[in-house]
Order: sequence, then structure tokens, then C-alpha cells
Amino acid sequence: MNIAFFLIPKNEVVYLPIKCTMRQALEKMEYHRYTAIPLIDENGKYAGTLTEGDLLWKMKNSPGLTFEGTEKIMLREVPRRTQNAPVRINAEIEDLLSLAMVQNFVPVVDDHDIFIGIIRRREIIEYYAGVSPAANGKIPLRMMPSGATLCPKSV
Repeated sequence: MNIAFFLIPKNEVVYLPIKCTMRQALEKMEYHRYTAIPLIDENGKYAGTLTEGDLLWKMKNSPGLTFEGTEKIMLREVPRRTQNAPVRINAEIEDLLSLAMVQNFVPVVDDHDIFIGIIRRREIIEYYAGVSPAANGKIPLRMMPSGATLCPKSV
């Protein structure tokens, strides 16, 4: 199944421009209670994912840095410890499984690497659990526990 069905479009996603400050990132992440947020460059391309851990490590490794001082640090100066790989919009849901195991969300880009939205881990799990509207109540056979049957046992 194509991932477009699961896409949360960019206009509904909280993201940050790479040109903003560490303080702006801290405040936006606190307000929305997010632990990770996509970063977008000045051309609209996906530039990575910023995590709370990235911000904490930057503060730890910057002696004398105060909360007020974070106004002077641009996000480009904050090293990111992990790289959340994006997928293209024409990917299949199966392509997301390995990414969703280690990422809360999977960024989605078009053919020009322009950020167009995200797919949350929750939707992927719901699909494979058979509770997503896209699953039509069906659990793909490869995801069924061993010994499970497609039909309920008669009593």
C-alpha cells in the first residue's frame, strides 16, 4: 500500500526552519510537548530531525551556556546525534517498518527532496494491527502470530 494514505501533510505538522535559534526550538518543543521535530531548510527541503537530546547535549557541551544564551545559538550549530532518514512519497508502507522501529515519525519528501509531511509510528502500527481504516480490518499474513487463523474458531 502506498504511504500517501497515511501522510500528515506539512501544513498540519509542527516543524522548525533550520535558521531559527536554539531558544525558539526549546520553546516550540515545550509548547507542543514534542521530543523530536523535523527541520526544514530555506528551500523547503528536509534538513534533519532535532531531538530534546540534541539540545541537552549542546547545553552540556557548552560551558557557561544559559537559557538566555540559547537565543544566540542557531540550530545549524547544534549537532544532531541521530539521522532520521526520510522516504519518498512513492514508497510503500512496507518500506517504513525498519524506520518506524527507531523513529517516532518518518519524514516524507517529494522527488526534489522537498519536505511534504510525516507518517507517525502510530499509523504504521495501527495498519499492521488491523485497526487502521486502510487495513479494512485485515492483518497482513506476514504480521500474524504463528498458529493464528484467519477465521475465528467455532465454539
